[in-house]
Amino acid sequence: QVQLVESGGGLVQAGGSLRLSCAASGRFFSTYAIAWFRQAPGKEREFVATISWRTGSTYHADSVKGRFTISRDNAKNAVYLQMNSLKPEDTAVYYCAAEQYGLGSIRTDRYEYRGQGTQVTVSS
Repeated sequence: QVQLVESGGGLVQAGGSLRLSCAASGRFFSTYAIAWFRQAPGKEREFVATISWRTGSTYHADSVKGRFTISRDNAKNAVYLQMNSLKPEDTAVYYCAAEQYGLGSIRTDRYEYRGQGTQVTVSS
């Protein structure tokens, strides 16, 4: 079992940057694929990015490609989401989620564990 805690959200102006962190407790963190999802008010949860457990391969949604970068540090039991060139439409609660031995799915129902989320607000 793994517990996930997100941090790093906040209020930023359009064009600015934020770095989200997903800290994991529990054993065998390196065996988990980790994904970031986001949910804006009144909208469905949306896939943002994912990183696989074994090769560390990454995949980013088209809406954030070239602006956001997911990475992981297994020694620190952490995954990060570097967000640059933020836009008002990036405003949402951002969640990280974990799937053991996952290859990096874009489907939220594939992930066994999820954190509480961190709010990101981008002002225009």
